[in-house]
Amino acid sequence: MHKNIEEIKKNESPPKIIKNIFDKDEIKKFLELYHQLPTTVHNKKQNVIKKRWLVEYGKELEKLFYQKLKNTIGDFKYDNLKTEDNNEIYGLFQESYNPIGLHIDGGFNLEDIIYKQSLIPLTPTGSTVVFKNRFYGNSTNFTLNKEELEVKNLKYGQNKRSSEHIGLFDGKPFDVKIHEKYLKHEKIENLTGLEVELIYEWEIGSMLVFDRTNLHCSSSIIEKKKIGLTTFTKL
Repeated sequence: MHKNIEEIKKNESPPKIIKNIFDKDEIKKFLELYHQLPTTVHNKKQNVIKKRWLVEYGKELEKLFYQKLKNTIGDFKYDNLKTEDNNEIYGLFQESYNPIGLHIDGGFNLEDIIYKQSLIPLTPTGSTVVFKNRFYGNSTNFTLNKEELEVKNLKYGQNKRSSEHIGLFDGKPFDVKIHEKYLKHEKIENLTGLEVELIYEWEIGSMLVFDRTNLHCSSSIIEKKKIGLTTFTKL
């Protein structure tokens, strides 16, 4: 668990959607940047392409992004993995063909005071489900899949696998209607005790900001593919 949980809790707040924060030209620049960047990971099992926003790319765009995010959440530091050359990255682009499962982006340093994360949709169709439930450990994928739970030899930057969310919260069955509409890719048993706080319907030009302690996942709504930019912050 994180060492500074009380400090982390002091800065928690409900998820926020900021509409019309980016115009069409700015979104176009983000997409152009995405296509310029080298692929970091092509996870064929999850069918997702990940690209790190490297510091030598899109410097003017980063200044714009930083100021807009700062205007929304106040002062922050980036909290991202570093490259093999020890250079910081600004964020992570993901091109997803399948929904991303239940997880938390708590980072990998338990000394950090983790703060907010942001999501900018770069394609129009998709949605993200943020739960009221919180977790104060490292970045973790939550699953009941025995094969996944046996994965121990993780590479740098990979989320650990865990089922410890089951039992942390009450045993109330998850809402069947929400599961059928948004979360058919998740076993409903894996959502036991969880309660939805916000379902963010992707909209070009908007940005979602929420606490890194919130459990969350993609919805099952994807048309062919979706592309988004996620950034993680700390104090």
